[in-house]
Amino acid sequence: MSAVVDIKDRKLELHEVLGWLEQDGMVSKDNAQMLRSIAVTKDYTGRNPLLVLAERQWIDERDQHTALSLEFLTQWLAEKVDMPFFRIDPLKIEVRKVTGVMSYAYAARFNILPVKVESGVITVATAEPFEKEWENELSRINKSVFKRVITSPEDISRYLLEFYTISKSVIGAESNTQLGAGNLANLESMMELGRAGKLDANDQHVVNIVDWLLQYAFDQRASDIHLEPRREQGNVRFRIDGVLHQVYQIPTAVMAAVSSRIKILGRMDVAEKRRPQDGRLKTRTPDGKEIELRLSTMPTAFGEKMVMRIFDPEVLVRNYRELGFGSADSENWNHMINQPHGIILVTGPTGSGKTTTLYSTLKQLAKPEVNVCTVEDPIELIEPRFNQMQVQHNIGLDFSTGVRTLLRQDPDIIMIGEIRDMETADIAIQAALTGHLVISTLHTNDAPSAVTRLMEIGVPPYLIHSTVLGVMAQRLVRTLCPHCKQEAEISDVAWEQLVKPWKSAKPKKIFEPVGCLECRNTGYLGRIGIYEMFIFTPGVKKLVTETSDISALRQQALKDGMLPLRLSGAQKVASGITTIEEVLRVAPPPIAD
Repeated sequence: MSAVVDIKDRKLELHEVLGWLEQDGMVSKDNAQMLRSIAVTKDYTGRNPLLVLAERQWIDERDQHTALSLEFLTQWLAEKVDMPFFRIDPLKIEVRKVTGVMSYAYAARFNILPVKVESGVITVATAEPFEKEWENELSRINKSVFKRVITSPEDISRYLLEFYTISKSVIGAESNTQLGAGNLANLESMMELGRAGKLDANDQHVVNIVDWLLQYAFDQRASDIHLEPRREQGNVRFRIDGVLHQVYQIPTAVMAAVSSRIKILGRMDVAEKRRPQDGRLKTRTPDGKEIELRLSTMPTAFGEKMVMRIFDPEVLVRNYRELGFGSADSENWNHMINQPHGIILVTGPTGSGKTTTLYSTLKQLAKPEVNVCTVEDPIELIEPRFNQMQVQHNIGLDFSTGVRTLLRQDPDIIMIGEIRDMETADIAIQAALTGHLVISTLHTNDAPSAVTRLMEIGVPPYLIHSTVLGVMAQRLVRTLCPHCKQEAEISDVAWEQLVKPWKSAKPKKIFEPVGCLECRNTGYLGRIGIYEMFIFTPGVKKLVTETSDISALRQQALKDGMLPLRLSGAQKVASGITTIEEVLRVAPPPIAD
């Protein structure tokens, strides 16, 4: 494909782009002539030719499996005019810097967007390779070298509005406040004489920032939003697929107002900044989907840190296969949860998907003829099919008290948020012994360790033996993006590191991450669970004694068919779902016996 060089200052024209596509054999002469005829009667003035062509939804004549989408056409154009192609990843754009290069009006006039500001070099995204007027003008004003890159005109328009809107709101909010001494709960507040004032949490700029923040998080599939105050600039970070990403920096005074706005929405005490608080709020996405957020604040050196955990109710309708259960896992789990009584434990660190597993399970068990009751700290998601109680330590309502209350409510199934102490463990065991199915969580590294953890709490072995049905440990691994993953060679060393000390046949092929528009160039899209199912078989029960040896328990569990977390992960690697690096990152190493 020969590069097209044009020194004239002008816009792209539809007829010339059609000509290039014909030359490259991508569009038939009939289609090209038809569009030229339409263009005579329909005014496409002011519209980028790529947008017009993408609307036709044509197929590449050279390859019937490739659609001439806007993304594809933009990459083709970049190569055609010998300019770099640039895909905008909003998480990697320093919004404050790029919006300071030029005004919104000027950027919108030429539909250009600064995307990177470095020492002496400013990278600007455009969909018009031959338009040079703006470059000459800005070079004189900024005294910088401008590097032009080709980007989808649709992306430029979208992010142009988004970046400048949030930047305007932050600047507007900042100008509406004058920092004074003690205005923030700050260990090192800077006193500036002659300046006073306070930013109102209901200020329209602050409202805009909060709306943008939530919408941005939903668009980026974030599971958590972190607002972290610092001395001058507070950090906004999103956790996406288990990994934190820096998103934006907001002046600390503005961040305090943003936090206050969210506290108001979450019905929290706005005036109280010295103590941790919990709250929740429900909102809707533009497409009408309900989203719940759990709020948590914590006093820090420079003000209140806030974390918003985003819960999407739709994840709870997933079947076990979608959660990541293998056929054997599904069979074992269904066998346990359909028992009339006993205790089932789910273990794993915070953020390992325990809540999703528990709620998805309870939702399937909550039939009209069954009474499902939960006691949680806090209630993660409101679910109409359950009777949910929240722990409130300030009035003496803890887990053990809550379970005692539930036992008088004629329950069939009880979910306890977490077994933390002997009192809670004791009442859970009493519930199991009196004919109830109890599901709860415990913090251990792997499933067999739950036995020793219960003993450490103070539960006698004979009660563990007679009540516990099984333990499931779980972790979440990022899944490879199906749009861009590619086959890769697998080394003996990497596979050995994953499956050691167990024996597992090396797969013929695996896949590795690449990165594309769909996954924001990370190579990963979404997460899935890996599981370790520890069933209390007769062989295991014999080993649960005062002198229980965890090594013997683990060996017996393996003999009875338990698949360790890393081997569960290895199956996902062999199936092309994830990578060895991901499994090694989240799954604990095998414990030496």
